[in-house]
Amino acid sequence: MFKKYSDEQIQRAADTDLVDFLRKNGQQVKRVGTEYEWMDGDETVSIKNNLWFHQYERVGGTTISFVEKYFGLNFRDAVNLILNEDGTEEPSYINKKAQQKPKPATQIEFRLPESNNNMLRTFGYLINTRGIDSTILRIFAHNGLLYETKAHHNVVFVGKNKFGEPKHAHLRSTTSKHRWRGNQMGSDTRFSFNWRGKGNTAFVFEAPIDMLSYISMYPRNWFDNNYIAACSLSSQPLMQMLNDNPNLDHIYICYDNDEPGQKAAQQLCEQLNADGYKAEILVPTLKDWNEDLLNSGQEEGEVECQITSLS
Repeated sequence: MFKKYSDEQIQRAADTDLVDFLRKNGQQVKRVGTEYEWMDGDETVSIKNNLWFHQYERVGGTTISFVEKYFGLNFRDAVNLILNEDGTEEPSYINKKAQQKPKPATQIEFRLPESNNNMLRTFGYLINTRGIDSTILRIFAHNGLLYETKAHHNVVFVGKNKFGEPKHAHLRSTTSKHRWRGNQMGSDTRFSFNWRGKGNTAFVFEAPIDMLSYISMYPRNWFDNNYIAACSLSSQPLMQMLNDNPNLDHIYICYDNDEPGQKAAQQLCEQLNADGYKAEILVPTLKDWNEDLLNSGQEEGEVECQITSLS
């Protein structure tokens, strides 16, 4: 005889704290600020209370849909695993196939974190610790691309679409005691931190601080170029920008000087060249562009980096 769960039971299952559930079932989760992260292979799933969001697939939901998707269970069995209790008897004429069909995951609404009334800690961290040019930071802040959160004084790197609408936020701690970073739940990974200029050239980086570091080292007419910090090694934000701006034809790939970064850079360069773009790889002298900035005593325009190309 089939068992039917009451509305009250289903609500309790959906509201179950997902981190507690995962830990009880032998899964590893990592705290990142006010949220947690669970890894789906190489991809990140952000978790807060009973809500989850897959950063790459851009889907999410409650604890029930998580168990359905990642534990491979139907709805009834997912509720049973979460609650560890039976439902009530269900009439035999209930369609078994329909009962077992998982509910589609829902996308979590994106909202920017509440901003602080000043940016003292953010500017102090980015200028004094990271060495980024203060004038460049003020331009980004003036355009709503950079601010400080009220709750924890984290720096927020805002990603906007071509209409100037915020779609993505990457948060990073500004204190030396808590070195964490992560994307705001609901962020659309196609629109990570970026600057849209009027020129035909785009530069793509792994991280926002590397992007700002490069601009600090090479500031001449930087505002005419296009810059993207993918907050990962994903090519998705670049592809979105190319789709938004057909005039772009020259791409510089500026990933970290390590094995994962350069392997991804080579693959992306090959793809872009095959698609008709002029693509080149810029390699920082040290591990990344911020290390180059912090260790450079040269004048503007004299900072050296390696240039490679597959064309």
